[in-house]
Amino acid sequence: MIYTGGTIGMKQDEKSLALVPVDISQIQEEVPELKKFGYSIDTYSFDPVIDSSDITPAFWVNLCNLIKKNYEKYDGFVILHGTDTMSYTASALSFMMEDLAKPVVLTGSQLPVGMLRTDGKENIISSIEIAAAVDETGHAMVPEVCIYFESQLYRGNRTTKYNAENFRAFRSANYPVLADVGIHIKFNRSLIQYPKRWDMPLKLRTKLDTNVAILKIFPGITPAAIDAVLGTKGCRAVVLETFGSGNAPTTRQFVSTIKKWVKKGLIVVNVTQCQAGKVDMGAYATGVALREAGVVSGYDSTTEATLCKLFVLLGRYSSSAMVKKELQKCLCGEISIK
Repeated sequence: MIYTGGTIGMKQDEKSLALVPVDISQIQEEVPELKKFGYSIDTYSFDPVIDSSDITPAFWVNLCNLIKKNYEKYDGFVILHGTDTMSYTASALSFMMEDLAKPVVLTGSQLPVGMLRTDGKENIISSIEIAAAVDETGHAMVPEVCIYFESQLYRGNRTTKYNAENFRAFRSANYPVLADVGIHIKFNRSLIQYPKRWDMPLKLRTKLDTNVAILKIFPGITPAAIDAVLGTKGCRAVVLETFGSGNAPTTRQFVSTIKKWVKKGLIVVNVTQCQAGKVDMGAYATGVALREAGVVSGYDSTTEATLCKLFVLLGRYSSSAMVKKELQKCLCGEISIK
């Protein structure tokens, strides 16, 4: 169990009532139910712990290296993480760790683990049980990077945090849950990705290129605003958040501005602003205009997954053509392509 920081690892100081980090090595004192598992649970805490709002790609590299270093020692990994950027971290890890054959389950909480009504205890308990679960052949039940929260297990790169106050903080709008947790844990095995070979060593992709921007389209957006984002010095790719099924203004000025930057070598990936659904750039004239301008479809990928996928692909390939080609592939369950 790896503690990176976040609300889940906090408790109130008895005197000052201020929230202070829990000593993660003493987690069984805060969650005594863990002793009933009979599992051997080791803990590691980053020092210092980090608020998830301060998470950086360099931190993802450290996290991957830590898992790689300990990969052969453990059956699974549970990462305690702040909720604000958990979907980004889960997405990044899914692309950075190839041939993964063990569970990596991220979880957190909306209330600190030391508070009376905390959701953290159940999230930790269920995450550990899921990370330790094996099938009849002894292989991991869920050998993926996942997020567990409020009785549901999600594919990590399909999630978005959508509620800042409710215990059910995450949603996976375009992909069903991998497991439902009630009296029993019901794994939806037909939806889980399994490795082609279980004996492959874990391979890391830790060279990241973060020269990526996000542009959210809105009514009245000006060419100057577009140029300010797409023309950012050193920028190699932009995630374009469009309306509906991938639509944007069809004015000659807008389309020509996008086309200008694509011709200069910028990779522009189209994802929808909607919580659910996919980009279909052949459905309406507005989407067709973007496709003809050289914009790449992000299908039903989340913004978080698209951004992290670009980080990894740009770090791996210097050729924009190769990056565009790989963007059209489902690398680790992040998009649905029929």
